[in-house]
Amino acid sequence: MTDTIDTLDLPILYSFRRCPYAMRARMSLVASEQAHALREVVLRDKPAEMIAASPKATVPVLVLPDRTVLDQSLDIMDWALGQNDPGHWLEPETGSLAEIRTLISQADGPFKEHLDRYKYANRYEGADPAYHRAEGLKFLHVLNERLTDQPYLAGQRLCLADIAIFPFARQFANTDRAWFDSLDLPPLQIWLENRLNSDLFKSIMKKWPQWTTGTAEPVLEGASVETPAP
Repeated sequence: MTDTIDTLDLPILYSFRRCPYAMRARMSLVASEQAHALREVVLRDKPAEMIAASPKATVPVLVLPDRTVLDQSLDIMDWALGQNDPGHWLEPETGSLAEIRTLISQADGPFKEHLDRYKYANRYEGADPAYHRAEGLKFLHVLNERLTDQPYLAGQRLCLADIAIFPFARQFANTDRAWFDSLDLPPLQIWLENRLNSDLFKSIMKKWPQWTTGTAEPVLEGASVETPAP
């Protein structure tokens, strides 16, 4: 990676390091070996360029060289893997891609709703964090069941669902890590720990300074760091 490459012909990713949606977008860009310019955003001081590209003003936002804007993390994942999918994330070993997308929609919908009200209960009037933790745990049991006889959510290798879901499972676990670690969910706990310790995740969690107009952005060249098992 370097700061000296001309970024005009590269996709530009507006990201925030700790955002789970941005995490999964960054992992897909790296794993697809897609070079891109990274603009690290501070959420209380969002750059005008990002807001102009995507008025909803939430990360991640990917601006392609032809000025096409992708501002949904799953769209960014699909675009990156559509360019290059060396790990065959879009080809689950078991089940269909449609089934995997349904699992992701459950994570992004009901599970995320409970996660937010568990982790940030004070932001939601009348939210009972204990209730939402219990409801969110039901989805973790679904994941645990899928992982009982296989290391990944769709078999013996990573698929789109592993990368799309695990940042939110991480957030849920970290809300009360001692409680999470006490659960009788060993397959899920091993899966999460393996994702956290993976070269892929470590590679996208490097800290970058806030990008501001006129400053050089780092160019991440991308490298496929996890490939299918033989």
